[in-house]
Amino acid sequence: MTAHQKSAHLRKLKNQLIRLQDHGIDEIPCNSQLDLSSASARPSQSIPIRSGQTGIAQALDHIRAEMGDCDRCKLCEGRKNIVFGSGNPNAQLVFVGEGPGAEEDEQGLPFVGRAGKKLTEIIEKGMGLNRAQDTYICNIVKCRPPGNRDPESDEVSACIPFLEKQLQAIHPKVIVTLGKPATETLLGRKVAITKERGQWQEYKGIKLMPTFHPAYLLRAYTLENRKAVHEDMKKALAELKR
Repeated sequence: MTAHQKSAHLRKLKNQLIRLQDHGIDEIPCNSQLDLSSASARPSQSIPIRSGQTGIAQALDHIRAEMGDCDRCKLCEGRKNIVFGSGNPNAQLVFVGEGPGAEEDEQGLPFVGRAGKKLTEIIEKGMGLNRAQDTYICNIVKCRPPGNRDPESDEVSACIPFLEKQLQAIHPKVIVTLGKPATETLLGRKVAITKERGQWQEYKGIKLMPTFHPAYLLRAYTLENRKAVHEDMKKALAELKR
């Protein structure tokens, strides 16, 4: 087996383990007969779900099934994988980005590239939370826009019903929108993210905190921007602990 093949197999195994964790499975017994090859295709049928998460997890499975092999907008033409979402279905904190990038499209999971590593750092080092256990992460569109451009209005319109159903099913205590497109989509209006980040908003009765996208921090990694995001996350964390 070549190094490339080993890397591909390890990546697939990691992705399967993440999907199992999304459904509340923290460990697999050595004698487990769980069929990992079918888990990603039929999670509600082949993955045992912890009883406390059954309702929300199954609701998310139904929403994903409703999407099917989606061709509702032109983004389907260039995608490799639909990137639905990842994390704890019972999370009180949901992060919403704008759309998958190249690595996300490759793996079928949100925020796993450079921006994803930065988001994980914000969640785990900055907030002291566990990304997989304490958060759920998704995007306003589920397929990668070409060249990582912002999603266009028709693409958002085609995908937003699924995001709305995701948020309705999870019904978190706090939503953090990452960047201008995600914030504008959920608030339904134009937003100057540099002026409105850090200010509490509301989405259908849920507290919403706009902040900078992790990709922006990578491009403009200044002390001022780092402090801004840190302050935004402190506010979100305080609200979660209320």
